[in-house]
Amino acid sequence: MALERHSVQLLFFTIFIISYISRYALCLANYHEPPYGSNYYLDEIYEYGYDSQAYPSYLSSIEDGKSKDLIKQRTQIFNLKNVGGFSKRGKTVNVDDFGAKADGTDDSKAFMQAWKEACSNTGAVIVVVPVDKTYRLKPIRFSGPCKANLTVQIYGTLEASDDPSDYKKDGRHWIVFDNVQNLVVEGGGTVNGNGKIWWENSCKINKSLPCKDAPTALTFYKGNNLVVSNLKIQDAQQIHVSFQKCKNVLAFNLMVTAPGDSPNTDGIHVTNTQNIRITSSTIGTGDDCISIVSGSQNVQAQDITCGPGHGISIGSLGKGNSNAYVSEVTVDGAKLSETANGVRIKTWQGGSGYVSNIIFQNIDMVNVKNPIIIDQNYCDQDDPCKEQSSAVHIKNVVFKNIRGTSASDEAVKLDCSKSYPCEAIVLENINLQSEEDEPKALCNNVDDLAQRGSVFPRCPELNFNLL
Repeated sequence: MALERHSVQLLFFTIFIISYISRYALCLANYHEPPYGSNYYLDEIYEYGYDSQAYPSYLSSIEDGKSKDLIKQRTQIFNLKNVGGFSKRGKTVNVDDFGAKADGTDDSKAFMQAWKEACSNTGAVIVVVPVDKTYRLKPIRFSGPCKANLTVQIYGTLEASDDPSDYKKDGRHWIVFDNVQNLVVEGGGTVNGNGKIWWENSCKINKSLPCKDAPTALTFYKGNNLVVSNLKIQDAQQIHVSFQKCKNVLAFNLMVTAPGDSPNTDGIHVTNTQNIRITSSTIGTGDDCISIVSGSQNVQAQDITCGPGHGISIGSLGKGNSNAYVSEVTVDGAKLSETANGVRIKTWQGGSGYVSNIIFQNIDMVNVKNPIIIDQNYCDQDDPCKEQSSAVHIKNVVFKNIRGTSASDEAVKLDCSKSYPCEAIVLENINLQSEEDEPKALCNNVDDLAQRGSVFPRCPELNFNLL
């Protein structure tokens, strides 16, 4: 049954690729070249020294124990290299033609009129945001479903209003693509969340202020068959890019940046989304570079440069005694520099559900605190968290080919639940050094922990299977 299901999914993606190619091959006019090449951000990534060819394939490794079922070629998500290299022709809708001024005044009305025109047309339609211009926008929602297959070409800059009164109706979102299917957003331009005013008024910066949400800069909600590429997203009010309740997503050649002390500014946030691939992107913010939370399945992240930030995280999950489910996640090829954590799974006590079939592999760490961490006692609050017996169950997790330097004494921390121990955890070919004291491994409450190849630091055997 599993093989049959995967075959059907693969057929679906093949059809989607053909549709994507056909969609642009049929259009022949009104295209503007982006301000720089399609590999502009990818070239910047390679300046960091990441070489995917230097890492061996993981798919032929572990062959025994409970972990062998993890080693499956995950074909549900198609190859990004087959996407994005085609000339994009079609009916063009230019926001300037609808009254956008790019003079510092609000251009939201003109953008909405352009969107309505594009969404109501049939065939391939391109919405153009011209180069070398900055358009100021209040919170705006581009709603579907649309009759057309839309491409939004952002060549210029979108800048958020920094007046909190503009967000009274919806304080949690700035730009939203809502229920838009078969959408491409690209162009080489910039999405600027203009978030400084929000950071200054965060309870994490000013402890005297109440904690409240701030807008996510760019949200894709209930979208199927999405491509987001060749963009710079910077200085978000809170989260930079969020994929929420989406299916079949390609996100690549993205540069996501904010100061390292900007609060809660996750780079790419994946929630309740299935079949998503994030690749060839540079992310440096004040929170997780990539965060993957409940309801997400079949997530791939590849060729990621991360830092500053809090690393690449699954979670947090289970807060407020909630149910959480995350499975089939692969992080393959990443470089993390000066981050507060490395690759991490974090869950609150009292939750329920599971995290399963997770692979972190082929990762370089440069002066990273907590390079490898599973924390089932996560507590991100000032008051101590109440000890609870229930927990999100974590099982079938592989850490492989992870090397570099740790900025903390504990380079490996597997702090699992006494009531629901972690199950089937693999450490393979781990080499984490420190410029000062010799790094340690803390490994508590782990059932079926396998250490293979050369592992340093190594979990002490006396800590295995503590209940």
